[in-house]
Amino acid sequence: MKMGTSIFLKDKSNLFTKRLIPLTICSLLPITMLLLYFYHLPFSQAPKIEITNSKPIINITSHSASPPSSSYSEKKKGHQNQCDYSKGDWVKDTRGPLYNDTTCGMMKEGRNCMTHGRPDSDYLYWRWKPNECKLPRFEPNTFLQLSKNKHIAFVGDSLARNQLESLLCMLATTSIPKLVYQNGKDNQFSRWYFSSYNSTISLYWSPFLVQGIEKSNTSPNNELYLNHVDEKWAKDMNQMDMIVLSIGHWFLLPAIYHEGGTILGCHYCGLNYTEIGFYDVLRKALRTTLNSIIDRRGNKGNEINVIVTTFTPHHFEGAWDKAGACPKTKPYRNGEKKVEGMDGEMRKIEIEEVVAAKAKGNEFGRLRFEVLDVTKLALLRPDGHPGPYMNPFPFFNGVQEHVQNDCVHWCLPGPIDTWNEIFLEIIKKWEEQPS
Repeated sequence: MKMGTSIFLKDKSNLFTKRLIPLTICSLLPITMLLLYFYHLPFSQAPKIEITNSKPIINITSHSASPPSSSYSEKKKGHQNQCDYSKGDWVKDTRGPLYNDTTCGMMKEGRNCMTHGRPDSDYLYWRWKPNECKLPRFEPNTFLQLSKNKHIAFVGDSLARNQLESLLCMLATTSIPKLVYQNGKDNQFSRWYFSSYNSTISLYWSPFLVQGIEKSNTSPNNELYLNHVDEKWAKDMNQMDMIVLSIGHWFLLPAIYHEGGTILGCHYCGLNYTEIGFYDVLRKALRTTLNSIIDRRGNKGNEINVIVTTFTPHHFEGAWDKAGACPKTKPYRNGEKKVEGMDGEMRKIEIEEVVAAKAKGNEFGRLRFEVLDVTKLALLRPDGHPGPYMNPFPFFNGVQEHVQNDCVHWCLPGPIDTWNEIFLEIIKKWEEQPS
């Protein structure tokens, strides 16, 4: 019985199949003809987009240069849409950094955490993942191609230097720069040259951006002149094609503030002046700086691009001279910490002043201003500071009662390398959208 049923169903299935195939073909023929008809109709085609750059990507032949990145031209389309790189999370990355503590000779000794004996290395294997897009791994050759025949100046405090050294270390994996100038205490004014690209990267120490007198043993207060830009860097402004500004932490120190020939007040100065804090002072200093760039370069023939790197929080959890000042060895997870309080206010001021400068700069068409918003990225990385390893082997003779800690700056390599990955994405966007 079962066998008969099986044969019956099989025969019926075969009969159904034989009838179905011709019907299917007959029904598909008119659909096919219809599609062919519409295919040849004169639809208005989308316009072809041709990206024309005044500075084309050029293949550089150099013994020290690696082959040009083949992926750059393929990724151009991705920059037509804006991406907020400030929103995201740190995720594990087994690849690690592009360089290590022995391959880069351009970093300040206090940032060289591995050489100084930091025992853990987990902090090197995290990558920033934005919510809205992909942040590509840093491409040294692409950066050098886009900076060909240009002068990039990092101006500001020691965080500006920290970011510059990170950039130089990553670029040195492709082309080693030549140090052509050094001056000032701790080489606060320095310049490097990439001969294969005719590209220059400079460092200008200017912790207030405006004119200032730094505190000393005889004068415990900084003195800031808020309506005068600091000529130690501004005098070279006409030689610069791109300026990266970074300030913030020096504004937290005791200071006296001057404006228009009068004393506005002070911050923790211990003198008989009005206490006015530092938020408005930061705003005035940054506004003076950005307006000076507009005034001096707005009517010039060549363009200038300006980036402001936002305030990066410190992670002191205890006294600066105790062993556990910044003890974390892993990032905070997204949502575990929020940008608020002083960190949020400093960031807000910097962003607002860049937005205002961008509106003014648009009148000239040769000025571009952008924010490199890294405040949240930095807030989530309490594990990325040198801590006690700002000095070599601080616990060689056991745990000391007093040990100096750095919970402000960043180990190299380390999280600050991400700042420059975003920096490169901004440059790519600018290259594709000429001012």
